[in-house]
Amino acid sequence: MSISHNTYFDGAVQSLGFVDGNRFTAGVMAPGEYHFGTDAPERVTVVHGELVVKLPGSEEFVAHPAGTIFEVPGNSGFDLKVAGPTAYLCEYL
Repeated sequence: MSISHNTYFDGAVQSLGFVDGNRFTAGVMAPGEYHFGTDAPERVTVVHGELVVKLPGSEEFVAHPAGTIFEVPGNSGFDLKVAGPTAYLCEYL
């Protein structure tokens, strides 16, 4: 098993990832607005804070507080608004 470190948006979003049969990343986000593209489908669990998410095909942003989950299709992208420090776990399906 190897651990990878990813940094996005000038350090405002950082994650640690590993592959153990399945692929996971756990990360933190500073306040801001971000767009992420996806290759594989993703299941995101908000661990701390809140992510306000606009999923593909949607016109609206939806709040996902700590303890909630949302899924993003592969080969797409999603927009995020982050008001305060937020932690997440991402499972690649």
